[in-house]
Amino acid sequence: MCIRDRGHFSESGNHFFSETSAGKYVPRCIYVDLEPTVVDEVRTGCYRQLYHPGQLISGREDAANNFARGHRTVGKEIIGLALDRLRQLTERCIGIDGFMLFNAIGGGTGSGLGALLLEQLADEYRKKCKLGFCVYPTPQVSTAVVEPYNSVLATHSILEHQDVCVMLDNEAIYDVCRRSLDLERPSYTNLNRLIAQV
Repeated sequence: MCIRDRGHFSESGNHFFSETSAGKYVPRCIYVDLEPTVVDEVRTGCYRQLYHPGQLISGREDAANNFARGHRTVGKEIIGLALDRLRQLTERCIGIDGFMLFNAIGGGTGSGLGALLLEQLADEYRKKCKLGFCVYPTPQVSTAVVEPYNSVLATHSILEHQDVCVMLDNEAIYDVCRRSLDLERPSYTNLNRLIAQV
């Protein structure tokens, strides 16, 4: 996973990882989710040793597929902690180039909290590049009837505050898994692994 060049971490690795005093390489990232189960999977999963526990942030309740809950109520409770952790990471950087954000904008957390985070980043780090990878919902793999509304509301913030947005279509990814990878019923794990390779 990490590339070493004559005993030193490669230049590209230094952009995405930092070295601890114990010689361990830790990703320069934070995970933020309003409900704890997804982040708990990272906390207890096979990659738990890779991340610093302070970089895994979760709330107590989700946004219930509601943009307004993620942006105005439940999201406001966690945004301060997320920004503090982000500040700590950026203060340890020699020269920060920008931010990469990954979110699915069909639900309340990805759309509402994602938009709130973008607005805060635009305010605090105006001149830094913001690159986003957004998974847009589609009817074939939709889990909630309000996903189109959430994505429209989130798109306004994306257009306003991101420099570049790579739009990923859930249905197209689903079709790639079915047709090209011969997976009859792709799971979220299959979809996520394909997205990670993009």
